[in-house]
Amino acid sequence: MKVRATVICEQDRHILLVRKPRSRWMLPGGKVERGETAQDAAARELLEETGLGADDMLYLMELETGGTRHHVYEASLPNPDQARPQNEIFDCLWYPLNAVHNLNPSDATLRIIKAFQRRL
Repeated sequence: MKVRATVICEQDRHILLVRKPRSRWMLPGGKVERGETAQDAAARELLEETGLGADDMLYLMELETGGTRHHVYEASLPNPDQARPQNEIFDCLWYPLNAVHNLNPSDATLRIIKAFQRRL
């Protein structure tokens, strides 16, 4: 099973999404490398994909979808307006939390966001 660290960044009822070329919108995140904690992977992936450093990471949940185990963290951001696509990321945007389903995101992204909304 693949292990992935996934990050939710929420500001004013908007959520940060990223997209690779010719891909669906998704939450920032990626593979947990050997010898790395899921939290360290979440912080690294957020920085690599959006240029954002997190002040703090709160562990929210674990979710299994299609052979992948997602360790989901919520990030506190000091400068959320400085999100910029980095590395393999083509675009990133802050999108209204209640309308994310309109972007046709991946199943995992939608499930994670719905679970996150239940705790707000």
